[in-house]
Formats: sequence, structure tokens, C-alpha cells
Amino acid sequence: MVATRFNVKHWLTGALMAFAVAQGSVAAEVNGVKFDDTAKVAGKDLVLNGAGIRTKVIFKVYAAGLYLGEKKNNVADILKQEGPRRMTIVMMRDVSSSDFGDAFMKGINDNIDGAEKAKYAGQIAKFGELFGAIPGVKKGDVLHLDMIPGAGTQAELNGKKVGETIADPGFYNAVLRIWLGDKPVDSGLKPALLGGAR
Repeated sequence: MVATRFNVKHWLTGALMAFAVAQGSVAAEVNGVKFDDTAKVAGKDLVLNGAGIRTKVIFKVYAAGLYLGEKKNNVADILKQEGPRRMTIVMMRDVSSSDFGDAFMKGINDNIDGAEKAKYAGQIAKFGELFGAIPGVKKGDVLHLDMIPGAGTQAELNGKKVGETIADPGFYNAVLRIWLGDKPVDSGLKPALLGGAR
């Protein structure tokens, strides 16, 4: 009887350890959308900081995941991070190019002050043109918005680069503030991207 207990104890310990290891490699899942635990951007491995759902009224618009060099739960620390960063957006419904672009532009304008609007006027215009180059997004489409050191803000839709790379490195923070600013596009998504409950 003692031997049986001993074996069961060891089996349970082994099973729990295997489960813990497996959990570390399983991608995060948000409402059926899976995010890899890591992403390689500009040759560097980034970790998933957090992920959540962007909703508008009652509709789920997209799932978003934020990848950083190291996990942070404070907006100021995220904006200070150097090196590559990535925001991944996975569409959960079809959205026209104009509606998609308008939402992004409103998010930027709501979260930067007048001085920044003047400073980034050219970059904001280029960012708007980026959405003009997309004929619309469909459910399942994947958009990456990357910060590439030495290059700038770069967009990629379904594996293909979209629009010009926007050179000013500070502009990427203006983009991140769409979700992490004082007036985020979704008040529930912000804490999820900061590593809170999804």
C-alpha cells in the first residue's frame, strides 16, 4: 500500500510538472483567437505582454496582442522601452478601409496633445495613407504594427508590408497610445494589454 501511494505521488508530481512545461509553450487564447507566446521582430525575440478584445457597442471588432522585449504592466515603462515592439491585430469581423482608418486616426488624435499633433503631422498623414492602401480588412486578417529600430513604424497585413515605413521613432509611441493612452479606444482592452485578465 505504501509503495502504491509512493508511485501515485510521483506520477502526480510528474504530471503536474509536464502540465506546467506545456502551459509555458501554449499560445494565449482570447475569445478563440490564438496569440503566440513570442514573436521575432527585427531579429529579436519578443514576449507577449498581454492580449484582449476590442469591442464597439456589442460587436467584437478585433483581438489585439502587445509584444515587448520584456513584460511591463506600466504604460510609462512600455513607452520608454527601446528596441523592437509589436502590436498584432487579428480581425474578428469585416471592416471597410475608411472605417478602419478613421478609428485609428481618432485613437491617435484623442491621445496626443496639440504640440505632438504639430510635431507628427507628416507622420500622421502617412499613417492615414497606409489605410488608404488597404481595400478593407476581413475576418481573420492579421495586421502587425512594428517598431523597427533604425527604421521606424512599419505595418504588415497578412505577411505583406503595407505603406511606407514611418521613420520617426517617437511616432510609434503615439500609435501605441491608441490602446494605452489616457483615452484608449477600448477601456477594457487597455488593462488586458498591460497583462491583466483577458
